[in-house]
Amino acid sequence: MTQFIPYIAAYFCGINVLTWILFWSDKRRAGNGHWRIPESRLLTFAALGGSPAAKLAQKILRHKTRKRPFIIFLNTIIVVQIAGGLGALYSFNLT
Repeated sequence: MTQFIPYIAAYFCGINVLTWILFWSDKRRAGNGHWRIPESRLLTFAALGGSPAAKLAQKILRHKTRKRPFIIFLNTIIVVQIAGGLGALYSFNLT
C-alpha cells in the first residue's frame, strides 16, 4: 500500500489545483458576464477529491457563498469524504 502513496498524493494535488482553477474561472466569468461553468461540474470535481480547494476557493474568492443548495451539497460531500476517510483508516488499523 505504501508504494501508492506518491501517486495518491499527486492525484489529490492535481484534482485540487484543477478544482481551484475551475472555481476561479467561474468567478471570473461571472464578473465578465460570460458563459458559466455548471455547478454540477464544480461539485463533481469537489466529490472527486477537490473539496479542500473548493472550500478554500469559496472562502477566498467569495464564490458560491449565497447559493444555499450549492453550499449544502458541498458540505455534504465534505462530510461524506471525512466519514469515508475515517472509515478507511479504521478498517486499515483493524487488519
